[in-house]
Formats: sequence, structure tokens, C-alpha cells
Amino acid sequence: MNRNEFRILLTIFVGIYLFAYSDAISNGFALISKTKRLENNISKGVWVTVFSEKKAMYSREGVLTLIESCKKTGINDIYLQLYRAGQAYYDSQISDRTKYEEIVKEAGDIDTIDLLLREAKKNDIKVFAWINLLSLAQNKKAPILAKYGNGILTRDQYLRTSIKTEEANESDKYYLRDDQLFLEPGDPRVTEYLTAIAGEIVDRYPLINGIHLDYVRYPHPVPFIPGSRFNKYGLTYGYGELNVKRFKEAAKIDPLSAKDNDDISYKWDDWKREQVTDLVEKISKHIKAKSKDLLVSCAVIPSPERAYTIGFQDWPLWLDKEIVDYVVLMNYTRDDRLAEATVKSALAHNGKGKIFVGIGAFLLKNDPEIFLRQYAIIASLNPDGIVLFSYDEVPDTIIKKINNNPHAH
Repeated sequence: MNRNEFRILLTIFVGIYLFAYSDAISNGFALISKTKRLENNISKGVWVTVFSEKKAMYSREGVLTLIESCKKTGINDIYLQLYRAGQAYYDSQISDRTKYEEIVKEAGDIDTIDLLLREAKKNDIKVFAWINLLSLAQNKKAPILAKYGNGILTRDQYLRTSIKTEEANESDKYYLRDDQLFLEPGDPRVTEYLTAIAGEIVDRYPLINGIHLDYVRYPHPVPFIPGSRFNKYGLTYGYGELNVKRFKEAAKIDPLSAKDNDDISYKWDDWKREQVTDLVEKISKHIKAKSKDLLVSCAVIPSPERAYTIGFQDWPLWLDKEIVDYVVLMNYTRDDRLAEATVKSALAHNGKGKIFVGIGAFLLKNDPEIFLRQYAIIASLNPDGIVLFSYDEVPDTIIKKINNNPHAH
């Protein structure tokens, strides 16, 4: 090859390289630009717990700091925990209001919920009442138990309550039970009581934008089993007194006799799913009857299959039947690939509703790079919203990074 041929060949190779390089750069910027555009159409939210170390609701300053933080981060939605463990953190006439009164006293005799709602409205931020429905945590003195007794608690196939510290037997060597009590969704008294709680909140705080239901499922011990037909290998719940009685009357079958009978097990599992769905539907109808503008959402197990078979939480059906406006996937993991795969699967089940994705900031607060990478991955999948768990676990370093558009919807 002579010198002129070498120069020609070199020029061709350089041209090809520069074309490929510029094309890659162009595609990279296009992807970044697309992600930004998608993110600007994604609603952003944050859960604010009653355990907030920042004590957001314990003073006027705490409320204003919360609003300012939301503005800096571009957060449009606040999920404010108002009912947990059978205790009211709001102005209730139904439930134990001790916690609410403690907050009011520390805040200088003002209802900081009213203050938050006024300030949020001024700044175009929505506030939703976050309600822990079926979990009582470890509160054995919850008003609903005082009113109806322990018969309203769900039980496993050994007729034990869900809290692991009670009625231990040989199976506890192999299965990790919850550290909390769960109410029985198949007990009409539970449905009536919890519907009244949701309605009371909406009536007392007319500026609220809707309700957000959590713990709307059966307990699921670890390791979990996919339904009662595998009862001899694990634990399932739903054997509360009235729920079993009602099933016997409706199906003429005793669910405790379902051993090695798949037909009975399938009917029993379907019944349990129906009880959870019925609870959500009755609360939703009650709230929507007050105002069609009120939104109803649920925090859910992110995998549709696991939600269906383990928690008896058929949230794809809730969306398809428009029982709820949207669900928020509790997609809490440090594993980026798992986070992405779970969300991709879930987004196929949006039905007639919307799907938001919850990110476990509490798992990632010491690793802002992982958080930001996962946030970008989720945003690129274009869910209807992203919600951070929780307010305390979103440090300033992250706030500065995701502050793209203060009021992007």
C-alpha cells in the first residue's frame, strides 16, 4: 500500500469513527432529553409518617419546612399518615385521639393538618390522608378491639392471630410471622368501622384531596406460599370467626376441611380476595359519594402475581373496575434490575386506572448515586407518578439533584 492509499484509507476510517461517535452522543443526549421530558409529566409524591424525625406536623415551622421541601423537589403530592395502629393522628370522634392531642399541644394549640392543607393549596400541592387499614401494629388496646373484641382479628389455619409473639408452636421455627396484629377484612364490623374512619377524615378536613389506603391485604409470612392449597407447607390467613362462618353459609363448605382438596382451596382463596376487594370498594364508594373530585389510591404489593396469590390483594382488578383511581407500588429494593423488572410487569396491569411507583428512599439514603440511578430508571419507564418513602429519608443532596421542574405534572 503506497502513502496516498494509506491516507485515503485512514480518512475513511476516521470519518466512520466520527460519524459513529457523534451518532452515539446524539442518541445519548436524546435519551437524557426523553427521560427529562417524561419526568416532567410524572407526578411526584412523598409519604410523611407519624414517626417523622423531622416532626413535620408538630409545629408551624415543621409544616412550612415540609411545604418548602416539596417545592424544592418538585413534589406535587403529600401522603400524610393520619391513622395508624388503630390510633387517630387527626381530630377524631371515633378513634383514640391521644396522639392528635399531643401534636396539637406541642404545636401551640393549633391543628397543623388544617395549616398544611391551607399552605398546600396555596402552592398547588395535593394532600392525601394516608390510612393504615387492617394493621393494628402491636396495639392490643385499639378502640376497635375494645368495641368488638379479639374475634375481629384474622387468624391462620391454626387459629392463631398474626402477631409472632403469641401462641408460638413448632411451625415458628420455620416461618417468620408478622410482628403485628391484623384485622379480618371478611368481618363486616371491620369494614363498617374503617369506612367510618375514612369518611370522618374527609368530613373533618374538606381541603383534603383524597384518601390513600395502606395495609389493605392479608398478612404474608416468610417464606410465603401461593394459596391455601399449600397450607401444610406454610401459613395463610383469613380464618377469622365471622369470615369462616360467612363462607360456610355461602359455599356450604368448611375452609378448615380443605386439606388436599384443591377445589375447596381455590374457592376459599377467591372468597378471601373478594373480602379485601369488597372492603376497598365500600370505602371508595363512601368517599366518592361525598365528592367525585376526591381521589382514592392504595399502596400495594408491587408484583401483581404475589399481590394476588399471597396478599389476596387483586389490585389490577381494582384498577380495571375503577374501584380506585390509582395504586402506588411499594417497590422497595436496592436491586436496580429487580426494581425495573417489577415495574415493567406491573405497568401492564394499569387497566382503567393509573400506576405510581414508590421508591424506598429509606434503603438508599446513604447511597444517593444508587437512589438517583434507580429514580432515572423508573422515570424512563414513564409511570403515572413516583412517590418517595419517606420524607425523612430524602437528604438535601438528593433534593438538589431531582429539582428539575418545581411543579411538573
